Amino acid sequence: MSARPLRAPGRTVGIWAGAFRLDDRALVADAAAALEDMGYTALWYPGGLRRTFETAAVLLEATSRAVVATGIANIWVNPPAESAEAFARLDAAHPGRFLLGLGASHGPMVERSGLGRYERPLAKMRGYLDELDASATPVPPEDRIIGALGPKMLALSAERSLGTHPYLVTPEHTARIRSAVGAGARVMPEQGVVLDSDPVSARATAREALAMYLELPNYVNNWLRLGFTEDDVANGGSDRLVDALIAWGTPEQIAARVRAHHDAGADHVCLQILGAPGELPLGTARSLAAALLD
Repeated sequence: MSARPLRAPGRTVGIWAGAFRLDDRALVADAAAALEDMGYTALWYPGGLRRTFETAAVLLEATSRAVVATGIANIWVNPPAESAEAFARLDAAHPGRFLLGLGASHGPMVERSGLGRYERPLAKMRGYLDELDASATPVPPEDRIIGALGPKMLALSAERSLGTHPYLVTPEHTARIRSAVGAGARVMPEQGVVLDSDPVSARATAREALAMYLELPNYVNNWLRLGFTEDDVANGGSDRLVDALIAWGTPEQIAARVRAHHDAGADHVCLQILGAPGELPLGTARSLAAALLD
């Protein structure tokens, strides 16, 4: 495959799912193939506190067109030499279809896990990119993307990578990101979605998914910069915060949120379907595809 999907501006939609890391590889492979057939152009999966590249191989082998992306590979967990070697191996087998997403993680997660003292994440990321560039098998800037929210990490993402993969952001923040990184960088936000039109149950599902992030300063500080208040981020999050971060309702209502990100400057939006942890909700993905994809 000579083209490098997602590297050029466009308005595409992908799927972001932790369940792509399930041990049942046949189940994951079948789901990946089905999602590609529905028209989703990329499959994203989290790294968290794991090394991440076996999952990429499963997803790439099950598909023929979709990009597979880490969202994100934790730079405290994955040594740069190993990331460079894995990228080279995956790109050789599936040219142009693996995108290395990198992130500096979060202080509480890193320190609780014994990975080291969480200091100077921007310098840590810069040094990591330097090592990727100096590797025996360098990872080209256009084949890596950085999970960035704050202005300094966004500037680094535009300078040293394809662009940015922000997580838990609003369309308004997507517009700010586009303004910050300029026209040349790609902007690919994650968008959590709940296919449920009942406000009580939909918000309950959204709050369950948001709970851990409300304990992480990087996200909370970003929401405060966006104009949310201390009251908004307390006690599980206000309705205002929940509704801004998580799109819920009918397929058409969720499609409107995706369009809002695209209109704000996103090149690609990856949907995280909430409410079925540990599962690959293909029925919901199919319903959304009918509203989202041509």
